[in-house]
Amino acid sequence: MCGLAGVARLDGQDLGPEFDALLNDFADLLHHRGPDERELLRSGPVGLAFTRLSLVNPQDGTQPLVSDDGNLVLIANGEVYNHKELAAGLPSDVRLKTGSDCEVLLYLYRQHGLDFLRDVRGMFAIVLWDRARGQLVLARDRFGIKPLYYHRTDERIVLSSEIKGLFADPATPRRFAWDKALALPALAAAPRFSAEQMCTWFEGVESVPAASVLRVDLRDGRTTEHRYWELPTEADESTSAEGFIERYGDLLEASIRDCATADSELGLFLSGGIDSSIVLALARTQVEDIHTFTVLSGGTHANGDAEHASWLSRLWGVHNHQVLFEPDLTPTPEEWRRLVWLTESPMVGPEVYYKHELHRFARQVRPELRGMLLGAASDEFNGGYSDGMSDDWPSFLAGLTGMNRTTHFDRLPGLRHWWGEDESFLSDDALDSLGRTRSADVYASYVLSEYRKIQQYNVWHEDRTAAGSGVEARVPFLDHRIVELTSSIPEHLRPRLLWDKRILRDAVGSRLPQRIAERPKGPFFYGSGTHHAYGMLVRLMNGNRQELVERALAAPGADAYLDAGAIRRRLSDFADGTSDSPSVELLTRIINMGLLAEMVTSAPQLESMNAGTVRSELRVQSDPVADTQQLFEPRRSHDLDGVPVSAKGLLLLSHDSGDWYLANDGQIEFVLEPDSPIVRVLQRIDGTATLATVLSEARVELTAVEEELDTLVDQRLILFVA
Repeated sequence: MCGLAGVARLDGQDLGPEFDALLNDFADLLHHRGPDERELLRSGPVGLAFTRLSLVNPQDGTQPLVSDDGNLVLIANGEVYNHKELAAGLPSDVRLKTGSDCEVLLYLYRQHGLDFLRDVRGMFAIVLWDRARGQLVLARDRFGIKPLYYHRTDERIVLSSEIKGLFADPATPRRFAWDKALALPALAAAPRFSAEQMCTWFEGVESVPAASVLRVDLRDGRTTEHRYWELPTEADESTSAEGFIERYGDLLEASIRDCATADSELGLFLSGGIDSSIVLALARTQVEDIHTFTVLSGGTHANGDAEHASWLSRLWGVHNHQVLFEPDLTPTPEEWRRLVWLTESPMVGPEVYYKHELHRFARQVRPELRGMLLGAASDEFNGGYSDGMSDDWPSFLAGLTGMNRTTHFDRLPGLRHWWGEDESFLSDDALDSLGRTRSADVYASYVLSEYRKIQQYNVWHEDRTAAGSGVEARVPFLDHRIVELTSSIPEHLRPRLLWDKRILRDAVGSRLPQRIAERPKGPFFYGSGTHHAYGMLVRLMNGNRQELVERALAAPGADAYLDAGAIRRRLSDFADGTSDSPSVELLTRIINMGLLAEMVTSAPQLESMNAGTVRSELRVQSDPVADTQQLFEPRRSHDLDGVPVSAKGLLLLSHDSGDWYLANDGQIEFVLEPDSPIVRVLQRIDGTATLATVLSEARVELTAVEEELDTLVDQRLILFVA
């Protein structure tokens, strides 16, 4: 991983020495991305700044890289996994001068022009200066794993791996893009397919598109865009289900082998789910003495992640660091501001915080560690979310159809009136006939949406949380060959291969214990442990007299878009620091927007902001469940004289089958058996009777329902008043 930055004149003029200070500022702002080395170059119309993190060939990989004839100059961030194979195919007169995996790109460009990335496997952002043609070539990998942003005027263009680097240039606007941000459905967690255009969150800042090459003429600024890769749309009808499974396993094994290749120490984030576990299974034979890192929080205790990660690491004899996030943990306002500024996105929540802290811990205990293997971005393309969204494949497709229709309604709002709550009076084909294109293959539309989503959220935060600690994140599941394979599965095989990510389970099941291979898909912190993470956010926003909230509300533009009174009132509902309402996360994103709007005006350096104390490790002795039970689920002594009160939106519903449902704010939280003692207790809670009275009337002993009461109290579904 490295930091790239640069400036180039677009009017045919050369850069003067006055730009040297700007290049130095670029390197300072991107030091965390490349703490091992820095190089500056100013020549003619181009100035480049490069900061290096050494993973491959640490002794011989200095950039900029220059072609043998001096006409091509390159700086690159990332890894070209098949560089040896590509080098073998170069013309016989080419002699590579370094061991850098990126040097081959110079000669691929000279040989193939804008198609030079067609056969490249890896993750990369590239700035290439073609001296002979007077052009600047900017490019990114197929999934945008490595970032590259720019701002341009009529006279010049500035470039940077991170948006904050652009603010070293006085010509770059320092304003948060409230209009664009608030219009993005993903920010509000709206059930829509992802937007076509990336949102960079700041005015005047653009992102080099993934899977694309931009060519900028340095004499007049003319720019062309060449897209070198698209998601496949044609089904492969010639391959059987078994053939797809075999090819998937082979490609995944090859990708993990590529990602596990480095001349520096690599670690691995281990959740105990199938994705990170198969990466470990295949990488541990290649990476000597690998260390794994696991979040140990109330959420991962409740959903079993911490337990499964510990069990698997003991089974295989690998190091597993269970990084502790105590139940009352609350970041300080300054720590949160730094995290938001590091990530440059309002979509910062518990997941981003946990991963950032995991990287910090890893670098502290393993100072030589430079890369981290991840199981991220598996679910998006192999049906990983299908089981959690519906009961079977047809109902999953029905849900996608509804999301697709709603997405089109946003563009043609007048049509919405013809669809009622339970019935529609127009066909979905009406969306086509009225001038909007609707894909006949809703699953293909969903995959395209996921492709856009990972760029806006997943790879964005994975890059920044790792970069903040001088670590490179590696994502084997984002090998384009794997995604091409799953995207080409024909419709009739999708239920067999993509329901509950069967293609992955069947492809790697023999390499994993069945306990892991067939473990159901589980959320990182949502579910039974959600209140732990949301409680942290509530305490954060309410902390220090709501410092973060007041700073956000005072930020430039906030008064025009935010209802300060409504925000403060909603926070008062969460005053005791516990909640499992999704509005907590949405409210956090609103506050994050204000923080970005405030910080961009001064563009602070990360080094000047306090990141706080690095998390500690809990040494699990033998049984992680027992070792952490008292920490995260202390047994409470219920006051029999206390009065249990149901949460405001709590409803106990019955069904003809005899089952009972406990719903909160319209969402079913629990399914209860007809004869369950807790049902009889819930039926008698009226907000006036003591717990002793309720138990007596229900003819239930406290011990019979104590565990269920603990859960309901933890999730704020039942409250006790004196």
